[in-house]
Parts: sequence; C-alpha cells; structure tokens
Amino acid sequence: MNDLWHVTALSLLLKGVHCRYGRHPAVHSVDLDVPAGLRVALIGTNGSGKSTLLRAVLGFQPVADGVVEVGGERAVSAAQWRKRRTEVAWIPQLRSTGRFPLLLGELLDSSGDGVAAREAAARLGLEGLESRGVHTLSGGQAQRAWLARAVGAVAAGAGMLLADEPTAALDFVGQEEAAAVLTELPVTLLVATHDRAVAEACDKVVEMAAGRLRDVA
Repeated sequence: MNDLWHVTALSLLLKGVHCRYGRHPAVHSVDLDVPAGLRVALIGTNGSGKSTLLRAVLGFQPVADGVVEVGGERAVSAAQWRKRRTEVAWIPQLRSTGRFPLLLGELLDSSGDGVAAREAAARLGLEGLESRGVHTLSGGQAQRAWLARAVGAVAAGAGMLLADEPTAALDFVGQEEAAAVLTELPVTLLVATHDRAVAEACDKVVEMAAGRLRDVA
C-alpha cells in the first residue's frame, strides 16, 4: 500500500462485554486485548456472536455491560461514536440488499479517499464498473467493492478495520486476493471469517461459540 498514507493503527480493548437482543443474550463477558497493528481472525459458527461483537465495537449494537475502548478511548457520547466511525473502517456482511441507490463510483468516493478506493477497485477487478448501481453487482463484486471502499477509508486515516465475512461470496482466487489486500493494510484488523486464507494470513485466531470467546492460535 502507499507509503505516503498517514495512518496510525489503533488498539482495541474489550472488557467484560455483554450484548443482548431483548432478553436474549448474544455476547457473554467477552475480553479481548488487540494491540495496535495486530491482525486478528474471529472464527465460529453462524449465530455465535461474531457479527454482534463487531457491531458493538462500532456502536451499531448497544453494549449491555462492559467496556469497549478504541485507541485507548471509551466512546461515551454520540460525538465520540461519530468520531469512531471515521477512525474505524467497516466491511459489513452482505445479505440481500434489494435496490441499493448508490453507484459503485459513489460508494468508493464515500470512503474519504476516492482515489485510493478506485485504485483498489481496479486492482480487485472492478475497473470500468463505476457507473453501475451497487445493487446490480454480483455478490463477489459487491464484496470487492466494500473492500475497496475500506482501503479508501484507511487511506483517509482510519486506523482500524473491522470486516464481517468479507470473502464469503468469492472463489478461491478471489479469497486469496482479498486476504492479501486485507492483511497488507497498515491498520489493526479484526475480521470475522470462515475463510482459511484470511485466517492463516492473520497474526492471531480467536473463536466465538455461544457468545463466548476463546483463543485458538
């Protein structure tokens, strides 16, 4: 990636984090200490709490109890949550999106650094598709688009990347290409994945099961 990017990787600390959906517990007493610049793969079965945990870091999912600190700072106000969303790049899990109003080029430009995002999109095989609606892209193309957008966000200064199954719709070659892009970014990475190529490219692997976390490697 570009050596001219001014990126400061951010640490992540979770202490006793609990999340619920109504009365149903989704994440139980999760502790996780991720030093700045470490790449961590979060594995586990569907429904184990991986997506909920990622969303809790971003502030999309309320934390019923516990502490979430990004870069040593705990977000306790709306302004701090908004700041976090510029400091932390995000690749959401893709489901059926219906008619998404953005064009691919608009999605890339919304990253904060459209030039870097478009360069990443070209590297990922999306060159010439900028005028296509995001809703018209295949699943694999959409995942590449969000990955390219995340590259743009990092180029704009985000020091952490959270990614939720960013390669699920890609073939083996695409998974390896995406894993290379993800793990060469100069940021702290926490990625929920079933993809062996992504997990093997990370520095550490942790597993969620029934909302609880344990070290694997």
